[in-house]
Amino acid sequence: MDYGKFRYLQKKKVQESKKHSTQVLVKEVKLGSRTSDHDIDFKAVHVRRFLEKKQRVKVSVLFRGREITHPELGKDMLGKFFEKVQDVGELEGQARLEGRNMSILIVPR
Repeated sequence: MDYGKFRYLQKKKVQESKKHSTQVLVKEVKLGSRTSDHDIDFKAVHVRRFLEKKQRVKVSVLFRGREITHPELGKDMLGKFFEKVQDVGELEGQARLEGRNMSILIVPR
């Protein structure tokens, strides 16, 4: 067998394996620690749409400046947000504080 045919078959195998693999998408929605209720409702509509399409959603609360000294505000914000979408999604794990971001992961039911 010549080398050109060998390389062609190898490339075909790689392309075939890419067809069968699936990529898990994670959408992200960012909030501030002092975001108003209307803005939370507006973003909850988008999260509902993502969850209905069977996509995972990461909801992050960003802390600016000295807001990081009150992580309970972020936890309350994430709790309020999850209550609005809990009929279409489930919480995966607890709220995690990563640097200046606190986030939760919501997966579709």
